[in-house]
Amino acid sequence: VSEATDLRAGMDTLRTKAIQRFGQVAPHEAYVFMNRTHTLLKLLMHDAMGSWLCVRRLHEGRFHGAGSRMNPALSAEQLQALALGLPWHRLGEAGIYRYC
Repeated sequence: VSEATDLRAGMDTLRTKAIQRFGQVAPHEAYVFMNRTHTLLKLLMHDAMGSWLCVRRLHEGRFHGAGSRMNPALSAEQLQALALGLPWHRLGEAGIYRYC
């Protein structure tokens, strides 16, 4: 979800936001939520066993490429880079970073 989210929200509220934006919460897809300052990220995932919510807070810097420029569909490698606070938007083929 590309707009800033109040991350005091829990799993049910974030799931509702994902459904409002995408129409459903698809199994094995991650839904990314960030706070206004792009220092806190929550990932919501759902599968046949249930749902899980992961939280990542950066102590320094901000999540790269956050906000309205964020692509609604990320590859698994891009999602991993985003969750680590790396510049995921520079990730090219075969997981190699491109520097401009």
